[in-house]
Amino acid sequence: MKGGFSLERARAAQRLLSRRVVTENRVSMPPRYVAGVDVAYAGRFSIGVVAVLDLGSGRVLEVEKSLQETRFPYVPTLLSFREVPPVVSAIRKLKIRPQVFLVDGHGRAHPYRLGFASHLGLVIRAPTIGVAKRILCGRVGKGSSMLWNPILHEGEVVGAEVYTKPGGKPVYVSVGHMVSLETAVKIVLMCVKGHRIPEPILKAHQAASREKERLKNLLT
Repeated sequence: MKGGFSLERARAAQRLLSRRVVTENRVSMPPRYVAGVDVAYAGRFSIGVVAVLDLGSGRVLEVEKSLQETRFPYVPTLLSFREVPPVVSAIRKLKIRPQVFLVDGHGRAHPYRLGFASHLGLVIRAPTIGVAKRILCGRVGKGSSMLWNPILHEGEVVGAEVYTKPGGKPVYVSVGHMVSLETAVKIVLMCVKGHRIPEPILKAHQAASREKERLKNLLT
């Protein structure tokens, strides 16, 4: 790995950091400003994007981007080491301080309990929620709520299968940092505006895709 960062050191860091994740709710409900986070890639570059929405009006208030050379290789279950740096740089540009960040990725629903959302939450010391399109570990059980079913892994509830559109595919929600699973599910559902993906993440993804295309045109 680049910079001499070994797989063993990365795994040890994950185990250490996972113990620091706070799974109790620290978000005042309902949140006013909710941010979406996404990362795109163009050649050797990583594009970190954060989009801040006013939850009441649904308006996009701020979008910030950061372009960095990708320094960590693609390794499944270690994506946070690759994606946290460009996103943190984008978040540092924000003028508005969101109450919570929705992250395109997993939080505690991860084999080492430290997906992108949890890793990011620890770094920025803010509430984060993981919202992924695919399950990474465990199995979906039967829940008592009509809104979501639990994701179980090694005897622990690590996330929730949440249907955001009737008849559509679910998303997989998990605690990132400083939020309970129940509150995470509530916030995700509050941010759905007719699409499968919550609006803050969708806006961040759209901005990241535009920047990716712009860079690809410059690089070719």
